[in-house]
Order: sequence, then C-alpha cells, then structure tokens
Amino acid sequence: MARCLYCQQDNPSARDDCQDCGMPLPALEEQAREKRLRRFAAFCIGLTVFCFVMFFWLPRSIS
Repeated sequence: MARCLYCQQDNPSARDDCQDCGMPLPALEEQAREKRLRRFAAFCIGLTVFCFVMFFWLPRSIS
C-alpha cells in the first residue's frame, strides 16, 4: 500500500496516482522516509553544533 503525500489516503501498490485526489504517488516511500529522517538528524546535529559554538563565541558581561 502506498500512502498519498497530499490527501493521506492508502492506495494499492499497483497504482501510479492516487485514486482519491489524482496526485502522483511516491515511487519509493520507504526510501523517502529514510531520507527525511537523515535530513532531520543532520539538522539537529548542526543546530547543536551551532549552539555550542555560539555559547563560547558570544561575549558575556561580567557584572
């Protein structure tokens, strides 16, 4: 079963387009999911590194 990215309806695997909205179905849904997870993990790591660098780089006032 392939899930439509637009209307979230399940469609038979043999179809190329959604039977509900007519939009093209993702050809490789599992690979697309893995790619999104890798991109999210890379974003989180990048954000963590950025925050760590900013913690030491930004000036602090000593009062």
